[in-house]
Amino acid sequence: MPSFDVVSEVDLQEVKNAIDQANRELANRFDFKGTDSTVELKERDNAIELESASEERLKAVTQVLEEKLVKRQVSLKGLEYGNVEEATQGTVRQVATIKVGISSDKAREINKLIKEKADKGTSSQTQGDSIRVTAKKRDSLQGVIAMLKDEDVGIPLQFQNFRD
Repeated sequence: MPSFDVVSEVDLQEVKNAIDQANRELANRFDFKGTDSTVELKERDNAIELESASEERLKAVTQVLEEKLVKRQVSLKGLEYGNVEEATQGTVRQVATIKVGISSDKAREINKLIKEKADKGTSSQTQGDSIRVTAKKRDSLQGVIAMLKDEDVGIPLQFQNFRD
């Protein structure tokens, strides 16, 4: 029986490259001179820490980072921004968490979508932080992929292990 897995992953190497490019741009741009603006990846926490002199500059840093992530095909749906907080020496800091995997709530939502909109004979089940979708025909699976791409579930989705 044909099947595939629905997963939600973020390529951390591309995130690192985007952060390096953002830091290079922050160092070279005139409007960021003297603001001590930085973007740093905290790998053990799967988070990106943004820091700048003021909230307005922090918004600009966020915009630069998002531009670099989009250029590297990293979905912005995979980021969850925290609150802006005061840091040392009058600076402000914000943490953006990188969401990896499909949470149980999102898995239920995706399974419900598949049950409602997919062809008869198509089933799905949650397996850890991924979802396995099976069907009698390959065309049904391709329909499920197209439907999930059209729906906005709030997280980036990838489709792997397509088997006939």
